[in-house]
Amino acid sequence: MATQKENIRRRAARVRRSLKAVANGRPRLSVHRSSKNIYAQIIDDVQGVTLAAASTLDAGLKAGLKTGADTEAASAVGKLVAERAKQAGVTDVVFDRGSFIYHGRVKAVAEGAREGGLNF
Repeated sequence: MATQKENIRRRAARVRRSLKAVANGRPRLSVHRSSKNIYAQIIDDVQGVTLAAASTLDAGLKAGLKTGADTEAASAVGKLVAERAKQAGVTDVVFDRGSFIYHGRVKAVAEGAREGGLNF
């Protein structure tokens, strides 16, 4: 019987495999959430490099947030990663939710990134 960690890893791999099939060379916006913070990064899988990243632990963002574990913070992270992606010359991405359900904070990151100007 598979453990919970194995199930999470398999679910994330399944999502990532389907994204790579439709990516057409676009970088992916990968989201990770913990109980206290949320992290987002734009990854170019062809070159294997991170083009832009943001999290609730960034100094400029952390000061203006009540907590790093709510949808307001997640939306702010989405807007910040979109701004940094634009500076890196990225406008089109694919959204990688990993093993997380597209709901709540993960959805707030996606909506914040769209408001910031990313297309996916």
